[in-house]
Amino acid sequence: MAHKKCHLPEKICPVCQRSFSWRKKWQQHWDEVRYCSERCRRQRNNDKVTP
Repeated sequence: MAHKKCHLPEKICPVCQRSFSWRKKWQQHWDEVRYCSERCRRQRNNDKVTP
């Protein structure tokens, strides 16, 4: 039996520049997902505040 998770869509996180794969919890809004984690999402806000 083959491993089926090797064909999942991927994106690049704009904060950490790492690739991340589709997750079931994101299936309803995969087009809106931009960050790989909550930490990167929070870090995005910190980058805008610092001059």
